[in-house]
Amino acid sequence: MRILPQIMAAIVLASPALAQCGGSFSSFVDGLKTEAVSMGHDAALVDRFFQGAAQDAKVLRADRAQGVFQKPFVEFSRRLISQNRLDTGKAMGRKYDAVFDRIEAEYGVSRGVLLAFWAFETDFGGYQGDFNTRNALVTLAHDCRRPELFRPQIFAAIELFAHGDFDPARTTGAWAGEIGMVQMLPRDILENGVDGDGDGHVTLKTSAPDALMSGARMLSHLGWRAGEPWLQEVNVPTRMDWSLSGPGKPRSAAEWQAMGVRPRAGDLADLPASLILPQGHKGPAFLAYPNFDVYFEWNQSFVYVLTAAYFATRLEGGQVYDAGNPAPGLDGAAMKALQQKLQARGHDVGKIDGILGAGTRAAVQAEQARLGLPADAWPTAELLSQL
Repeated sequence: MRILPQIMAAIVLASPALAQCGGSFSSFVDGLKTEAVSMGHDAALVDRFFQGAAQDAKVLRADRAQGVFQKPFVEFSRRLISQNRLDTGKAMGRKYDAVFDRIEAEYGVSRGVLLAFWAFETDFGGYQGDFNTRNALVTLAHDCRRPELFRPQIFAAIELFAHGDFDPARTTGAWAGEIGMVQMLPRDILENGVDGDGDGHVTLKTSAPDALMSGARMLSHLGWRAGEPWLQEVNVPTRMDWSLSGPGKPRSAAEWQAMGVRPRAGDLADLPASLILPQGHKGPAFLAYPNFDVYFEWNQSFVYVLTAAYFATRLEGGQVYDAGNPAPGLDGAAMKALQQKLQARGHDVGKIDGILGAGTRAAVQAEQARLGLPADAWPTAELLSQL
């Protein structure tokens, strides 16, 4: 796929137009048309792309209703990882063994990583979403919540359309505009799409080789380090400085071992790693290596990322994690109350949404340390009552 340099530059580089959103939907679409033509697209092609474009109220409802990410890691991971998914994943690994061998040779991405994404995103291609992709992208760009993300995707979709790899009337996918078996946005397809089956097109909806190769190339471009691990389950001591735990706090294997952290299987890698305690010091425990950070470029949800990374280890023969005996967490209402209390104390927790995101975890850990509680970033009723 050859992309005109001036069009790719226009898609990638921010411009004042990227801030435009809202207002009359028809006027908004007219503005998109004008901008697309200014990028160098043929006016007739642009008209064909937007013919029949419409707002999709279902997209907006889906964007505002992501309650599944409120669930704690143990519940969330058990919900997503079934024996059937595990068996199917291993079978798909065997079926596309040559493709995965090529991926590992060219991009250094382990097959379990892609199999886990393939499983969670579309059940190995079985359900890829039935939202009209063009309408989803235009709806979300018009909505003003995240135009800086979705508006460039529209112009990328136009470029795909120009190359015969996108049908604006028939291409469907997820509510947020992702397409294909591993759910990639149009700009990601432009930048990282691979014709894995050699038919001259990048077809992520129907070609597993295309989808898997493209996903691997995207991970590589996001910073995946070839041949390195991403996650390893560990046992932790009864007592240690729990404030050292959490994403973005890497230490050497020797330092963790000196504190009593031990691998449940195998040896620790000689790499910097962060100690991840998704449900506190009494629950599951993992060391996250540098490749784990790349997962957040794919999805921003901590619980999704950790589950996908863990499932990748299972698909490569890893054992079931030790769930431990974590302290009971907070329900949605209590979590919102906690976020409000944390915000009142000057912490930036982001939106009061009942989701234990990065900002809330950091604030919880800071308050636990202040109050003399185990600073493991797991919010409990005890912390809420003390605040």
